[in-house]
This record gives sequence, structure tokens and C-alpha cells, in this order.
Amino acid sequence: MRLLALPMTLILIAVLVYLLVVFTRGGGRAARREAGGAARWETDTVMENGWTLIVVRKVALGPAGPVELARQTVKAIRDDDPDWDELYRDGMVEARNRVSTLEIESS
Repeated sequence: MRLLALPMTLILIAVLVYLLVVFTRGGGRAARREAGGAARWETDTVMENGWTLIVVRKVALGPAGPVELARQTVKAIRDDDPDWDELYRDGMVEARNRVSTLEIESS
């Protein structure tokens, strides 16, 4: 009987150490996932079909990279508009203000 006591004790200790390591690593992954997955609002510019769209979008970091959760178009400007520069600057100011407001509201 004493012959089996030592191997059983060693197996029990090994299992306890394994479980401790698994629980420690699992908690760290969950914390990183939660911290990395926090959604944030950001400004973006999309150019398509002769239009420049200034948008704000809510983005979270997913397992395969950033994931867009929501999008709001702030301003659409034709690419051939003679006042494109001024309209773009005004649109970006408005988009940054909207991001600030949305971040405050989501806190």
C-alpha cells in the first residue's frame, strides 16, 4: 500500500499544479479579451463612386482584427466639388465633435 501512496501523491500534486496553471492563464486571456474588445468611436473617410464620405464608426477589436459595430455618415462631398477642401475640413471638425459626444454618452 505504501508503494502506491507516493505515485498517487505525485499524480495529485501534478493535477493541482496543472489546474492552477489553466485557471491562471484563462483569467489572463479573459482580461485581455475584455480590454481589447472595448468598443470606441473613431472618424474615418471613405471614397466611393465619386463621393467622399466622412463617417464616424464604432469599432471593437475582434479575434480577426477590428470589427465595425456601427457607422454614421457625417457628410458626403462630391469629389469634383470646387469647395472640397473647405467642406472636408468642416466635415472632419463635425465628425470629431460627434465622436467626443458619443464617447461621453457611452461612458
